[in-house]
Amino acid sequence: MADVNTASAAFLATIPSPDQGVWHIGPIPIRAYALCIIAGIIAAIWLGERRWIARGGTKGTVIDVAVFAVPFGLVGGRLYHVITDNQLYFGPGKNPLNALKIWDGGLGIWGAIALGAVGALIACRRKGIPLPAMADALAPGIVLAQAVGRLGNYFNQELYGAHTDLPWGLEIYQRYNPTDPNDFLNGVAIGHVPLPDSPVHPTFLYELLWNVGVALLVIWADRKFRLGHGRVFALYVAGYTAGRFWIELMRTDSANHILGLRVNVWTSILLFAAAIAYFVLAAKRGPREAPETLWSKDVPREDAPDASGAPDASGASDGEGASVAASATSAASATSAASATSAASAAEGEAHADVAAAPDTVRDSAADKATEDPKPETEK
Repeated sequence: MADVNTASAAFLATIPSPDQGVWHIGPIPIRAYALCIIAGIIAAIWLGERRWIARGGTKGTVIDVAVFAVPFGLVGGRLYHVITDNQLYFGPGKNPLNALKIWDGGLGIWGAIALGAVGALIACRRKGIPLPAMADALAPGIVLAQAVGRLGNYFNQELYGAHTDLPWGLEIYQRYNPTDPNDFLNGVAIGHVPLPDSPVHPTFLYELLWNVGVALLVIWADRKFRLGHGRVFALYVAGYTAGRFWIELMRTDSANHILGLRVNVWTSILLFAAAIAYFVLAAKRGPREAPETLWSKDVPREDAPDASGAPDASGASDGEGASVAASATSAASATSAASATSAASAAEGEAHADVAAAPDTVRDSAADKATEDPKPETEK
């Protein structure tokens, strides 16, 4: 009885694995790994869009960039995995066509970043915006997407470490696939029969938690120091590779080695050094990019001048200024004419008043002169 209680306590102190990572709706397979990748992409776009708009960029630009970057990234991630783990697909008894089965898992983050950057560069040039600024906006979302994607490894029961007796050890079970006994990935755990090394270090969980921490660190540093010119992205690369270095050393899955170290360990070392160097050197470029440089060229700004002309000091355009000037000229002319007419009328009125006020003899003399016959010009 004591042995049963001890075994139960030990089991409850570990993390159980899912029974399966694939479900079917009729003939259509629903894979947890694919769902996690999709959820990670959505999270990255959502966070990247919020950060881009906060920096002064155009709404919707991140989605437009993702249309190019995501397909490029998926292809690049798969290529990196196939190249660095080519023994899984090429050689005696291997089927090279399995290299195309991306749904079975196997994406290399650095291939995804490299080729995804090519897609992002194409989109940024079409939009007329700087790629480093876009990379800075996307950086926390990318590492957050990596964290979500690691849950797919949990459902696939892969990428774990050596045996451990720690309370958070991961239980891994034998899975059975009736159509293909060697296809454990698409199998189902029946009876929860543990594998020989179970429980093991959940290295996927270590990386998941590390990535969340890197995302928070990057967001905090960006807000604190207003980083720009790709320095946020460099900080993400440095933070991620620092964790990937020690986590990669704990993994027990098959991998190619160089000088006794796994390929991804060397990759982490080189990229960490490159990221730190870029972070330091890019500081010489000055403050963060101005918001007006982040506005897509195919979207008109609300404060842009109208096509009729640029505003003058009073706020009127050239056309409006000409109309105002013409109106002012007409008004001035009308005023002058009215003034002249009034002056003439006044003068005439004064003359009549003088005549009316004169003595009768004067008025009679004036009347007689008015009725006299005019003399010829020669008599004047």
